[in-house]
Amino acid sequence: MNASFTAQSPPFYVAQSNEVELFQHAFNHQLPVLIKGPTGCGKTRFVRHMAAKLGLPLYTVACHDDLTATDLVGRHLLQDGDTVWCDGPLTRAVREGGICYLDEVVEARKDTTVVLHPLSDDRRELPIERTGEYLKAPPNFMLVVSYNPGYQNMFKGMKPSTRQRFVALRFDFPKPAVERQVILQETGVSERLATQLVEVAQALRRLQDHDLEESVSTRLLVYCASLIKSGLPWPSACRASLAEPLSDDEATVNALMDVITAVMDA
Repeated sequence: MNASFTAQSPPFYVAQSNEVELFQHAFNHQLPVLIKGPTGCGKTRFVRHMAAKLGLPLYTVACHDDLTATDLVGRHLLQDGDTVWCDGPLTRAVREGGICYLDEVVEARKDTTVVLHPLSDDRRELPIERTGEYLKAPPNFMLVVSYNPGYQNMFKGMKPSTRQRFVALRFDFPKPAVERQVILQETGVSERLATQLVEVAQALRRLQDHDLEESVSTRLLVYCASLIKSGLPWPSACRASLAEPLSDDEATVNALMDVITAVMDA
């Protein structure tokens, strides 16, 4: 299982709407939060920012096909010949307080979301069948999940009965002025280059409905700016970080590079 715990100062984040205020109010009222938006639009960074802003530890779980409820809750393990119970990240967050963040929750197995139900309603408790415990979540515990609606289908979607247990925030790629600010802050490139890369993103995103399953993310723009600043020529940097990650089809990649070149040479 890919899980991590962090407690740090707030990472750089520029609010696009009232998401910071909404998240704060949800925490104050002990409400779970669902964040939906495309890959690389800032969902995870926002959660990290809010955890640091609220002074809470953050337990992040990157969900995948093999993630089970046991991975979240915990299991008995052998240590020095004895059987010892080891808390999973969800249980630890409930015991100690903090934010448990399940990234791309729809990727996890279906039985995983069932464990979340008693934590995401007025009960706010976590039953641990193997130890016979019923943990009551403290006031400083918060459950946050995210997913990309663009990947949802009949096999990988969040059931309405689960979705309606959460306060939901919709994210999208930042507005051009905000995206430019992010690139400048994260990489220190020139304003001209940051502006060009944002214009490239706008041009590529207009193609999403035609040829691409998903378009270029803010994360990839930051990667590209970093490569160019380090001295890599922009055609190589743009191909490696903007065109190739979007498609495996060589003809499509070349077409994307034509769009990128038209903007960068303008």
